[in-house]
Amino acid sequence: MNDEAINRYSRQMLLTNFDVDGQQSLLEKHAVIIGAGGLGNIAAGYLAGAGVGRLTIIDDDQVELSNLPRQIMYAESDIGVSKAIALQQALLSRNASAVVTAVETRVSESNVEALLLNADVILDCCDNFQTRQLVHRWALVNKVALINGAAIRWEGQQVNFRYDLVSTPCYECLYPELSDQQLSCNVSGIIGPVVGVVGVQQALEAIKVLSGKGDAKHGILRLFDGLTGDWRAMRLSTDSECAVCQVEN
Repeated sequence: MNDEAINRYSRQMLLTNFDVDGQQSLLEKHAVIIGAGGLGNIAAGYLAGAGVGRLTIIDDDQVELSNLPRQIMYAESDIGVSKAIALQQALLSRNASAVVTAVETRVSESNVEALLLNADVILDCCDNFQTRQLVHRWALVNKVALINGAAIRWEGQQVNFRYDLVSTPCYECLYPELSDQQLSCNVSGIIGPVVGVVGVQQALEAIKVLSGKGDAKHGILRLFDGLTGDWRAMRLSTDSECAVCQVEN
């Protein structure tokens, strides 16, 4: 760690339960963020700011005018530009020493192995259940921590799946059957700051996983109500008939 890095991350290293070893661990790790929308914007900003060594941003979409109220890393000049590229440039403008890779594609059966192979943590910030299911199953089999977030209307939720430590309960114990037609911001709407709250929580949990500091608990579903400002939490239980984690075990 050079003098510039010591100065940049000095406030984090002042924490007695983080210190230099926590920062050094962040600098050596690789986080993959799937989805460069509202959740990915916020999470990526904090991870790059905190000094995560490598960030990979995966998204096949372009910035639209209707994105700007909640995807705050983008400017009007980014409209029509690849979200992955625009977010990469925004992160580098804030931390030139960051190593950020932009991948302009959607995760699929054919590329999931290549895209996620070297990840130390995966942040699921995407907006469709097909991708979520594919990523979850890969993370489970390959024992990589998965930090999941979602938001719609005035509601948000966040849950960690510490597949690096345990394999059950899994994402499909929580959501065995959901379709993109059931829950869509394009149909149901979204209030921007709710996305921000969830994205911040995802970043915090990822930092704990990558630094080895704090306790990023497995299988605790946190639900946020933006209308009241309340959080509530519940512990997930294993579905004894789950076709994924029960087979894996």
